[in-house]
Amino acid sequence: MPQSFFVFFSNKLYSLGNLLQRWNVPIKLQMSRQVASSGVPGGKGSSSGFVLIVGLSTLGAGVYVSRKVVHGKKLQYISPVKHLKLSNVSPAAPGARPEVPSHVPFLLIGGGTAAFAAARSIRARDPGARVLIVSEDPALPYMRPPLSKELWFSDDPNVTETLRFKQWNGKERSIYFQPPSFYVPVRDLPFVENGGVAVLCGKKVVHMDVRGNIVKLSDGTQISYDKCLIATGGSPRNLPAIERAGKDVQQRLTLFRKIEDFRSLEKISREVKSITIIGGGFLGSELACALGRRARTRGLEVIQLFPENGNMGKVLPEYLSNWTTEKVRREGVNVMPNAVVKSVSVSGNRLMIKLKDGRKVETDHIVAAVGLEPNVELAKSAGLEVDSDFGGFRVNAELQARSNIWVAGDAACFYDIKLGRRRVEHHDHAVVSGRLAGENMTGAAKPYWHQSMFWSDLGPNVGYEAIGLVDSSLPTVGVFAKATAKDTPKSATEQSGTGIRSESETEAEASEVHISPSFSPTPQVPKQGEDYGKGVIFYLRDKVVVGIVLWNIFNRMPIARKIIKDGEEHDDLNEVAKLFNIHED
Repeated sequence: MPQSFFVFFSNKLYSLGNLLQRWNVPIKLQMSRQVASSGVPGGKGSSSGFVLIVGLSTLGAGVYVSRKVVHGKKLQYISPVKHLKLSNVSPAAPGARPEVPSHVPFLLIGGGTAAFAAARSIRARDPGARVLIVSEDPALPYMRPPLSKELWFSDDPNVTETLRFKQWNGKERSIYFQPPSFYVPVRDLPFVENGGVAVLCGKKVVHMDVRGNIVKLSDGTQISYDKCLIATGGSPRNLPAIERAGKDVQQRLTLFRKIEDFRSLEKISREVKSITIIGGGFLGSELACALGRRARTRGLEVIQLFPENGNMGKVLPEYLSNWTTEKVRREGVNVMPNAVVKSVSVSGNRLMIKLKDGRKVETDHIVAAVGLEPNVELAKSAGLEVDSDFGGFRVNAELQARSNIWVAGDAACFYDIKLGRRRVEHHDHAVVSGRLAGENMTGAAKPYWHQSMFWSDLGPNVGYEAIGLVDSSLPTVGVFAKATAKDTPKSATEQSGTGIRSESETEAEASEVHISPSFSPTPQVPKQGEDYGKGVIFYLRDKVVVGIVLWNIFNRMPIARKIIKDGEEHDDLNEVAKLFNIHED
């Protein structure tokens, strides 16, 4: 008489089955991995078998296998099974798969540069990794710098749709890091053989349960994870005077940050007669120059106002800030320094901006470029610490906020071993911190040693790169020289072959820096009215260089990084400036 039996798997295998079920791994794949072995012990007799799945609950209650084996007339119990065929149970068909997996090994919250860099880093170290990016942005991950730079100088009338642009070196590229084909469909992520990266667009994580390793989305969906990265970035700040103004004013306001903001402002710039940019920092000055170019051909009035004495007044020394202001004015912009907004209202069909000194500005549209507020809403539900001085999630040297939670990009407040605790809002920092977080999420345990750089271009002919603490309140020493035709952002990208300059020198650092002794006098502040063709500006704290701006000097960032890392006092900064070859013809 044929007889049958049940083999009950051990508790350890039970737990593995439960985990695999949470992963939504196909049943056939689960079983074949759990009970596969090198062979079936036994003699020469014939054998036959069949498999019966008795139960596998949604919580992984257990797996039972029924199998009949005849060896002569003796019933033989066999644990290892070479091949397990499930004829009656099929893997989840694409139509039956949930739209969002209930569990992912790597969950990245935020769809910006830091998250993409982390995903790429995770996959580089773990080629089979399954990575899910949850992004509030409706678009796939893209680079932000061109939104205020090259895209505005494109000759393509369809640039707002294609989002392709020519770099200063003439080469064309897309704003997106990768095309859609690079990513795995979200619903297929648990099932693809070699893993991949999936992006869940237009969804926001609203709650984190750090003990249960579960996040909740705005639509109620819950996702559990093994390791999580918070790369939520930041949101553009608004002015209190505008927030108080009401809906009529808000409808004529752009808080510039995303692709849709670029598309909207580009369209508005072709429809109105006047645009006012509030803010004199990087973004405000870049947009002023970009729109100023259009002012010449379209009759658009472009106004830029800010409370500082000049453009980039919080970053550049006063003499260079003043020069930059004149440069922006030459681009066709009506620059109004020392302007503090008191109120904004609608007057007729126009906006009326009243300043605290009594001046009034009439305009059709306002762009507020007054800084970024890190997105730390998840801190409350997650119980994560927010830095009271700099904002952002406080993390350790490995960018960890908890044992299985990392933070990168604009939202991370990290400890700089040379410059103290900091929070940085630039592309290069997002790339490097995201990459490092991804490495550490796969076991690297590496500290954040990198000095990130940033850059700003006022068109294709004037630009600068900076590193460290560049604060105009610090003492500075500038060394300048006459510029040549190759000392422009355009020339720099032609030499490096990339439009996003930090891509070519992100991690580079000079191995050694030799400074010869000299009896040259201490460099003096350049005279007012001089043309600052190219130069190096050193920012000092306790006689030590803590920040460097390279003005129209490019591809020298490794040297600057090394100088700051060494943290030495220098008697003659003229000699230090020679390291950057500023006197080359």
